[in-house]
Amino acid sequence: MNGKKIERIARFSLVAIIIALFAWAFKAGSFEFIINNPGDLLYLSGQHLRLVAISCFFAVLVAVPLGIFVTRPKYKKYDWIVINFANVGQTVPTLALLALIMSFFGLGWQTAVFALWFNSLLPILRNTVAGIDNINRSIIDAGEGMGMTKIQILLKLEIPNALPVMLAGIRTSIVINVGSAALAFLIGGGGLGDLIFTGIAIADTGIMLSGAIPIIVLAISIDFILGKLEKLVVSKGIQRKLEII
Repeated sequence: MNGKKIERIARFSLVAIIIALFAWAFKAGSFEFIINNPGDLLYLSGQHLRLVAISCFFAVLVAVPLGIFVTRPKYKKYDWIVINFANVGQTVPTLALLALIMSFFGLGWQTAVFALWFNSLLPILRNTVAGIDNINRSIIDAGEGMGMTKIQILLKLEIPNALPVMLAGIRTSIVINVGSAALAFLIGGGGLGDLIFTGIAIADTGIMLSGAIPIIVLAISIDFILGKLEKLVVSKGIQRKLEII
């Protein structure tokens, strides 16, 4: 079975699962709850998006420069320390991470943002390092042969060529964060987890799914938008090269 057939089957399966989930939500009364409480849904969605946006913004701000830093020959020996530090944020379950950070920062919004930030570092950091490390050495040699400085090689050769891999890490991190942000409710961080955990507490599947469905829609929408944005910022030549590969 070739790659395109597997991709088509995966897409079909994903669409079938989403349709089944929406049918379940309709039967459970989730859409009726959403229609009757639009203000609550908008308020909680705003909180959810704010948590994701702030934590991911700071994750990109830290992980991308850090990834570039440890790919410099002089600092390459420190990459295992940085990667393993980020591994901690990814491997510790989000709920346990929230509990650990809560012991330092207490309950509230700031704890949720810090935990989500820590949790989203690894995909961005690892992809930044992998993207730059896997650039064909002949490209760098050509730049050096043309007399380019180290900064010029970084900005004009390394980052543009590593950009698709780096953006894939950022997309992965943001989509994971959209789901993980539901746990922020447990420490007073707000968000759509409010509806999910309230539904669980009172055994009402309709309310629970009225929080879960918007999270799924947000994750798919954000991934779609970022995919389109990626096509805009990555040069056509690199896109054609990836398609050929």
